[in-house]
Amino acid sequence: MQISWLFVLAIPVACITWTFTHEEIFREPREYCARRSRSCRWMAQRKFFYALTCEYCLSHYVAALFLLLTGFTLLLEGWRGYLIGGFSLVWLANLYMSLFGRLRLDIKSQRIEIKKEEEQLAAGERDEEKPL
Repeated sequence: MQISWLFVLAIPVACITWTFTHEEIFREPREYCARRSRSCRWMAQRKFFYALTCEYCLSHYVAALFLLLTGFTLLLEGWRGYLIGGFSLVWLANLYMSLFGRLRLDIKSQRIEIKKEEEQLAAGERDEEKPL
């Protein structure tokens, strides 16, 4: 049962992390955090803001939030189960995000190829329509 929970809990962790670190809806806050990660005076501030722009780093915080909300532990009870569960959630969520990123890249490259072929066909049709 714990393994099922692990695979299910990793989905919202990956979804929230991906949305904040990649999607357009959070572009402005992400750009603000990126600027602050380069310009803050104190190293702790720079690292804090960097962690909000890095999918791997942010997934640790999102996983910790889900551990608090659900009380999920893996294999052992207590703090050791939380530790194992937390790192397992992070690993699996990052695996999901890698697969999702790869899928999106494949879809984008296919769209580019299709558009290129459509443009070539349209150019060929225009060439055929021209009188000699």
